[in-house]
Amino acid sequence: MAKENGSDVGAFLIGFVVGGLVGAATALLLAPQSGEETRAQLRARGVEIKDRAEEEVTRAREKAEQTVEEARAKAEAVAADLRRRAEELQTQGRVVLEEGRKHLTEAVEETKKAATKAKTGASAS
Repeated sequence: MAKENGSDVGAFLIGFVVGGLVGAATALLLAPQSGEETRAQLRARGVEIKDRAEEEVTRAREKAEQTVEEARAKAEAVAADLRRRAEELQTQGRVVLEEGRKHLTEAVEETKKAATKAKTGASAS
């Protein structure tokens, strides 16, 4: 049992040393660049981000213009529908008004006839 424990510790130590060596090699390969190289890379990255931001702003502006145009078209359609309905109501109102005038005229004529008949009947008595 002590033998198994010892081999596990040995394997761990060997893995630890190998991992350390690989890590050191990786650190040497990926060491930081010089200041001038870093500034050039930052400038390039800044230009890339600026260009991407301008593209997004342009895309957003186009989307907003499209949305405004769609809203304008819908508003015009609603306005045209409201105008059409108002004209229909106006036409219906005229018809009702004419019918009312006709009934009123007929009622006035009947009242005149009745008054004339009543007057004539009263005069005869």
